[in-house]
Amino acid sequence: MANENKKDFNAMLHDNKDMPKFQIITDKKSIEKYGGNKMYFAPPIDYDKVMKKIPYGKIITVGEIRKYFAELSGADFTEPITAGIFVSIVAWASYQRLEDETPYWRTLKANGELNAKYPNGIEAQKEKLEAEGHTIIQKGRKNIRYYVKDYENSLFDLK
Repeated sequence: MANENKKDFNAMLHDNKDMPKFQIITDKKSIEKYGGNKMYFAPPIDYDKVMKKIPYGKIITVGEIRKYFAELSGADFTEPITAGIFVSIVAWASYQRLEDETPYWRTLKANGELNAKYPNGIEAQKEKLEAEGHTIIQKGRKNIRYYVKDYENSLFDLK
């Protein structure tokens, strides 16, 4: 995203864009990849509600949130592109509010990777996670990425 300081992320958070909704996909590769053809779209505010549930010292991945929404809705999977966008909207909306904080830094990308698109980037997320007892590791030489070490051991169970 660009020009974050000029956008009203809380307005975006509350714009449901005609969601929740389902879509039946017909692309064979996608059906194979996601394990079915019934795709679910959750509204941004639903991501905020789930991300607020993650307690101190625990983490979740966007993939786990997507699985949770698919199971709740009876879909085969939750649409991945909007999921990533909506998680970023939740983070920026929380950052712009003076109260009612959402602990967005506890929501990670796949494999426990930190999210550079969060407010103040990797360093801020790293700092918040380390303050909660997580160890952050660096991987790569040129394309450096950061991950929560042994993130699986700290995953929060949404069920």
